[in-house]
Amino acid sequence: MSVTTTTGYVEDVSPGTGALPPRAWYASSDAPSLSLNGTWRFRLSDTADAEDDSFAARGYDAGGWAEVSVPGHWALQGHGSPAYTNHLYPFPVDPPRVPTENPTGDHLRVFDLPADWPADGGAVLRFDGVESCARVWLNGTELGEFKGSRLPHEFAVGQLLKPAGNVLAVRVHQWSAGSYLEDQDQWWLPGIFRDVTLLHRPAGCVADFFVHASYDHTTGTGTLRVDSGVAGRVTVPELGIDVATGEPVTVPVEPWSAETPRRYEGVLATEGERVPLRVGFRTVELSDGLIKVNGTAVLFKGVNRHEWHPERGRALDLATMREDVLLMKRHNINAVRTSHYPPHPAFLDLCDEFGLWVIDECDLETHGFTEQGWRDNPVDDDRWTPALLDRAARMVERDKNHPSVVMWSLGNEAGTGRGLTAMARWIRDRDPSRLLHYEGDATCRDTDVYSRMYASHAEVERIGRGLDGGPRRRRELPLVLCEYAHAMGNGPGGLADYQRLFRTYDRLQGGFVWEWIDHGIAHPALGYAYGGDFGEELHDGNFVCDGLLFPDRRPSPGLIEYKKVIEPVTLTGDGTAGTVRVTNGYDFADLAALAFSWSYEVEGEPVAEGTLAVPALAPGESAEVKLPAVPAGAPLGEALWTVRARLASGTAWAPAGHVVAWGQLPVTERRVPSVAASARPVPGDGVTVLGPATFDARTGALRTIGGVPVTELRLDVWRATTDNDDGAAWQGDLRYGLLWRELGLHRMRHRLDAVEAGEDALTVRTRVAPAARETGLATVYRWTSDGDRLRLTVSTVPEGDWTVPLPRLGIRFGLRAADRVRWYGGGPGEAYPDTRAAALTGRWEAAVDELQTPYVRPQENGARIDVRWAELGGLRIEGEPAFGLTARRWTTEQLDAAAHRTDLVPGDTVWVNLDHGQHGIGSQSCGPAPLPRYHLRAEPAEFSFVFSAIDSVSSTTL
Repeated sequence: MSVTTTTGYVEDVSPGTGALPPRAWYASSDAPSLSLNGTWRFRLSDTADAEDDSFAARGYDAGGWAEVSVPGHWALQGHGSPAYTNHLYPFPVDPPRVPTENPTGDHLRVFDLPADWPADGGAVLRFDGVESCARVWLNGTELGEFKGSRLPHEFAVGQLLKPAGNVLAVRVHQWSAGSYLEDQDQWWLPGIFRDVTLLHRPAGCVADFFVHASYDHTTGTGTLRVDSGVAGRVTVPELGIDVATGEPVTVPVEPWSAETPRRYEGVLATEGERVPLRVGFRTVELSDGLIKVNGTAVLFKGVNRHEWHPERGRALDLATMREDVLLMKRHNINAVRTSHYPPHPAFLDLCDEFGLWVIDECDLETHGFTEQGWRDNPVDDDRWTPALLDRAARMVERDKNHPSVVMWSLGNEAGTGRGLTAMARWIRDRDPSRLLHYEGDATCRDTDVYSRMYASHAEVERIGRGLDGGPRRRRELPLVLCEYAHAMGNGPGGLADYQRLFRTYDRLQGGFVWEWIDHGIAHPALGYAYGGDFGEELHDGNFVCDGLLFPDRRPSPGLIEYKKVIEPVTLTGDGTAGTVRVTNGYDFADLAALAFSWSYEVEGEPVAEGTLAVPALAPGESAEVKLPAVPAGAPLGEALWTVRARLASGTAWAPAGHVVAWGQLPVTERRVPSVAASARPVPGDGVTVLGPATFDARTGALRTIGGVPVTELRLDVWRATTDNDDGAAWQGDLRYGLLWRELGLHRMRHRLDAVEAGEDALTVRTRVAPAARETGLATVYRWTSDGDRLRLTVSTVPEGDWTVPLPRLGIRFGLRAADRVRWYGGGPGEAYPDTRAAALTGRWEAAVDELQTPYVRPQENGARIDVRWAELGGLRIEGEPAFGLTARRWTTEQLDAAAHRTDLVPGDTVWVNLDHGQHGIGSQSCGPAPLPRYHLRAEPAEFSFVFSAIDSVSSTTL
């Protein structure tokens, strides 16, 4: 072979050379295959031309090279560093040129053929994903080069194979012309990150095939036709089908849907190969202005899913993909948008198997061109059109046989242009059985759905009512929010408000929360790293951590909230009358698979439980179901019914008893705590005693309650700002976190105006205000007692011109030795005014450390809502009205200053917040701010807490 350093292909706008035409992917057949995954030899160079291609020859000694795992990214295996940008290109925008500094990884794998590898026929070498440009040799012969990182490429290699000592050499460049098409809000991570496989291709083998399996909902029949590049026969024994390829056959079938993913096992047999088929019959259409599957309009309850693992990046194994799908199903998610590229093909097999609607998105985004007004954007430059068409074809041909795929997406945030139109035309011609999506097509010229990102609730409602204007074609199309409810840090808020709109207006066919998982990278010193933690000169910080799952795949409170908001069964009613209204929110399934139960609870404790007979309601149907009589002898107190819908039997995705939906119906109201002001303040040696409490005689500061030390009790209005508080400037909403800091709410001063010991109360008058501002809060603490219990009533009156809402309003104090918390109220997880749907009223208990939500970037977290009473640190606290509870081993200020979880060092004091209110959460990290009704306005307020010491046995554990 020649010894060269050819690199011109790196900056060539073409998709590459040498690869075979794209074709359908299938997981197995009776033809042999050999996985080339595993340990490869690896050499990293700083530039594309630093080394010649002599390493590709047989006999080259790579013994001194490092080793990497394939699939994998070399930057996650000790060679170079990851880098994160949202949309800015991390190199000069000069298409198709890339920097001379271009990390280049040479990969070598020597392999033998299995002893039983057939001697006849050909072979194909398949790469399922390489970022971003690869040049390939086998046994010293160059096969070609390719771009399109998240797409398959195959090469014919049969004539080059040897029984032993085969040398596969792959040169991978981090930057290439293809990088301009892959600016997709993710870590830039070069490498061979998906499978490498050698496939035997016997004579007469299956080449490409297209399974057409439609369903006629008016007749209940399905029509199957399998087009194949090589003639053969199609058999589906369960349906009695045995026909030649290309021949249609119509038979009665059960249709496939995301709720009822019925598939039929079959075989495509040609002269040389047998390929298993798993056929799902379904028809997708745009009818009556709606997206319909099998004649029924669907509501997408979806997520955007980047592929991610905190140690392996985008190199996912089957177990991780399966875990994703199971988690989605268990949290009532029914749809996935594969942002912003086709996923590993095995993921779509799982979507077929378990049931998820899929918008399959092309490996295309040129978002960085927004910085120059889309000038020179490749999608409007004819030179790039062949590369765009190649990417569209490789997606469609690979994934066309998946019933889960109901829409093709042209890509994401790539502007508009002739290239996108060419892609749309090609896809429509190749596969008219699916709809086309692209959010950037504002006129819907090339698409079948009006798609939006982060539209406000008000705008979504206008669209639902048909008041949105725009071109006529767009006004006749359904709306899908391809991204909404940005799940970055604490949030997203407002999910329930969006869902109410989706359920109200038929034109609104749901949306996809951004996004599925935080892209934190496991880091020994930081916990999880995000943008900037690897010394990047240009980065977008923790914007890469915006998922419903934490990096380790633990569900966040946002996912728990989303599960509740989108639950497919609604349980409402009149608890006093003893009736529950059950509504089936499924699109296709009845309720026969669910078992219903009731629990009658008083003060959060179950008094009686039982089963509830609910008819197998059809989709959309409702029924009033009578609850049993209130149990005889039930104790007095706040009472409610809790009704749950569970899986009656185990399914492929969850065991029997898994809770699908729940509702709570109040019966009697809460008893408000009452404390007679019978004790009087008694002066002592530097202290004032009132009932069980002691106060500093001079300042009126609380010191102890029943012998329990209490420190620094005072009004608190600050919270460690969330990602959503700090906001996205482009949304146009006020960025309240920045305004709060500008006003100085993070550094409030407390002026003591008076301490008044009266006949039945100790009153402390203060003014709480920030330096350099005239605004403040006149605050009065009024303490009373009946001798055993202590009541605090806090009154606040705003002074000055308050132009922003408050972050929070309540009191904060410190306790020692408060290891566990028990409470009656909302739980078990955190909740805020606009993230409270999943808060189940009951009695809960947790360690203080378990109350913390481990957001990758620390911020306000862990509040429990609607708390009637709580016990911790030897104290019992009751609220009037109910309050928000937060307890943590660091101050709010320490939480606010932390950049990573490892920055938070537990102290000896547990800091407790009892909140009268907090500002809503929203999703303004990239979406809308909290709705006005969730604003905590600066206005006169009064709230009370009753404190009492609990017995010494309880105090040791609480």
